[in-house]
Amino acid sequence: METALPPRALPSDQEASGRNFGEREIAHVTEALASGTLTSTKGRFVRALERTFADMLGAKHAYACSSGSAAVHCALAALDLEPGDEVVTSPITDMGALAPILYQGAIPVFADVDPRTLNVTAATIEAALSERTRAVVVTHLFGAPCDMHPIEALAKEKSLPIVEDCAQAFLATHRDRYVGTIGRIGTFSLQQGKHITTGEGGLVVTNDDELARRIFLFINKAWGYGDENPDHYFLALNYRLSELQGAVGLAQLEKLERAVERRVLLASILTKWLEGVPGVGVPQQPLDARGVFWRYAIRLDPAIFPGGPQAFAAKLKDRSILTAPRYIQKPAFECAVIRDQRTFGTSRWPFTLARPEAVRYERERYPGVYGGLDAVLVIPWNDRLSIGDVEYIARSIISTARDLRRVA
Repeated sequence: METALPPRALPSDQEASGRNFGEREIAHVTEALASGTLTSTKGRFVRALERTFADMLGAKHAYACSSGSAAVHCALAALDLEPGDEVVTSPITDMGALAPILYQGAIPVFADVDPRTLNVTAATIEAALSERTRAVVVTHLFGAPCDMHPIEALAKEKSLPIVEDCAQAFLATHRDRYVGTIGRIGTFSLQQGKHITTGEGGLVVTNDDELARRIFLFINKAWGYGDENPDHYFLALNYRLSELQGAVGLAQLEKLERAVERRVLLASILTKWLEGVPGVGVPQQPLDARGVFWRYAIRLDPAIFPGGPQAFAAKLKDRSILTAPRYIQKPAFECAVIRDQRTFGTSRWPFTLARPEAVRYERERYPGVYGGLDAVLVIPWNDRLSIGDVEYIARSIISTARDLRRVA
């Protein structure tokens, strides 16, 4: 019989053990402070961060902003939607990717997902389209790319812009193209738990000059910096990133490729451990895609593990592995802001503009969502894990699977 594994402390991206802050970040922040200029409108670090990130992805334009939510908001604002327009998106995502749709007066219409990946597909998007659809937002969940080729074909056929939510997918690729550059606009997050971080922050990329201009303006209260007769051209907020954050972000960007390579390598090792374990499914992604493992999501066969992800998570917690059963406890349309249409005062706006069919969220319409959430267990992942840490995680999952199968 295998000896019980003693609990092991794993690096966490919520504190120093799981972050790669070092002398470069300190030097940049010191330089920013010494300059006396902490606003991005006059400093150099945010501009350098934007140019470096655009060059890394091979994109024409990149703009930094205050959060991943702001990045999605900038993307949708750039598309200049009309009130009541519909935006097809995923119900398995952070509310920060959905609230901007409502703030722009548009209606989020939820597509079902592939239960194996929890990502939307061309087929599920097409089923959610209507004559009022004006854009599609795809989320590359856990760093695994959506199957973008058929999604692109559908969007082209319907003349719909794609916004890629890449908050969890820095440097992920599909058919040798970086996610974020496949659609019209790509958005990224620099929040604490992402591949690289400035605490809070976001990035928006595009190859479209007109959209780039609107993104820049939306970040800057739509004020035409540098114009002969500047004005506030349209409704917009201050979504600027500070120079202190830009200084950290520029140093973090220098470490991104190495961090991603490390995550991919470690994930391949865990996958080799888990392949063939009865009832445990390893992460899936499209052919010709490279996922970047923001998290490592496994699927648990409910016929083999009746307790589901929750029972599995409780066992792993005893081994100091803090997982996320189901990832989110409910799809976004079950949250009060959408379910009860709690938006601006008691107005329910913009839901008052919605087609009845667009805001129907019957469970039967989302078999992939509910089936996928009932089976998924999300393992924390980090480029600072050691090979020994990965072996510990693997052995813990395997022994937990064996224990729970015995109980069943």
